[in-house]
Amino acid sequence: MVSSSDIRTAVYAQRNDLFNHLSTFVSFPSVHGDDMVACKGAADAVQAAFAAEGVELEAIDTIDGSITLAGYVPPGDGKPTVLLYSHYDVQPSGDESAWTSNPWTLTERDGRWYARGAADCKGNIVVHLAVLRALRELVGADAGGFAGTGIGLRIIVEGSEERGSAGLENLIATQPERFAADATLIVDTGNVAVGEPTLNTVLRGAADVIVSIDTMSSAVHSGAYGGAAPDALAALIRLLDSLRDEHGRIAIDGLDSDQKWTGREYPEADFRADAGVLDGVETYTDADVNGADVNGADGAAGGEHAVADLLWTRPAVTVTGMDVIPLAKAINAVQGHAAAQINLRVPPGMDPKHAQDKLVAHLEKHVPWGAKLSIERDTLASPFSANTDGEAFTLLRDALTEAYGTDTVLSGEGGSIPLCTALTTANPETELMLFGIEEPLCQIHAIDESVNPQEIMDIATAEAIFIMKYSKKDVASAK
Repeated sequence: MVSSSDIRTAVYAQRNDLFNHLSTFVSFPSVHGDDMVACKGAADAVQAAFAAEGVELEAIDTIDGSITLAGYVPPGDGKPTVLLYSHYDVQPSGDESAWTSNPWTLTERDGRWYARGAADCKGNIVVHLAVLRALRELVGADAGGFAGTGIGLRIIVEGSEERGSAGLENLIATQPERFAADATLIVDTGNVAVGEPTLNTVLRGAADVIVSIDTMSSAVHSGAYGGAAPDALAALIRLLDSLRDEHGRIAIDGLDSDQKWTGREYPEADFRADAGVLDGVETYTDADVNGADVNGADGAAGGEHAVADLLWTRPAVTVTGMDVIPLAKAINAVQGHAAAQINLRVPPGMDPKHAQDKLVAHLEKHVPWGAKLSIERDTLASPFSANTDGEAFTLLRDALTEAYGTDTVLSGEGGSIPLCTALTTANPETELMLFGIEEPLCQIHAIDESVNPQEIMDIATAEAIFIMKYSKKDVASAK
């Protein structure tokens, strides 16, 4: 009988192989829509790696130009099927000169592995590979399913998650049978801290827009016309400022923003450290700049605007990009055109279409000085709330606790994974769980993204323990 200790030993023995796999994957700058040759290369590399572990992945061209990799190993008689998900596309690197090392070369420093995608999400692909190899090595009896475990496996690795998963969502809608499973493991989030196992139970959705302001047919000389000429950039800044109140909190007309989080709290002091908030700079919570709550509980959640509330149960608005003249090319001119992308995060319980409608109405109402406003609506992403009462959820929670040697906590995740709602809509009986290697020190989407290799191995250990325990489930008798 395979023990948890056996699984841990088999996973930890793979450390060098895991580094090599991840090194290959991150060498491809697989930014969907920017470098499709690199995206194809990354897909090919992932496909080859899974084939070496006994699972052939079919490459499926999707409607958004991305390639989804899909594999299936049927279960043994009466046994359940588990779907393992991840994605190989990444965010752009940003200013590569700002990275300490090349973002496309996996580099080890101070016990962490650095590269774009090392954590989000290519490191999570490596988790699945470690699990498959460990199970192949450890399970000897032929009970059907993957490597004789009896368990059925579906593998889904997509290529456009960072751009909204439109291709995968269409595939789910048109071919839901490819995603049929008893349990789905979305390995694309992470622990609240290194070594603290976490299951994420909520995700915010998204309702983005692009706003454009036009005031003149072209830019004009600031000396000749400045002071009277309507400045499009100033109008845009005034409009964007209307989205927040004097405390920096969201203030979109008609959009509810008073929901409360009831799970594990996120102490203000921890949040400041995780986010890298500079000394003396205030957050948008009720806490002062030293991390003390206004009600007196040092670093605690209290007040009407606690960290967990703002991150996981309320909408959030962020300007993620602006079209303006860069500083290096500044000219003495009043601008006639300016534009910005607005990212609106939508919490569970809120309809993203309703939220986007409120955002658009607010912008239309508050545009200053009669400036000409145009708004482009981006694709909507639905929020998600997990079912925490199911058998698979309990088994995974226990497996994480066993792998880490400490209790598993339940937490929120402020980001969006659009396919979660699509998957639960297509297969409503499936239990869907969220976890992974992306703890706060990873700095996903930022300069010097990294991963702690022990998190890769511990999450892989937990996933393998879960599969072995879940393989004992008798689906036939349950029905």
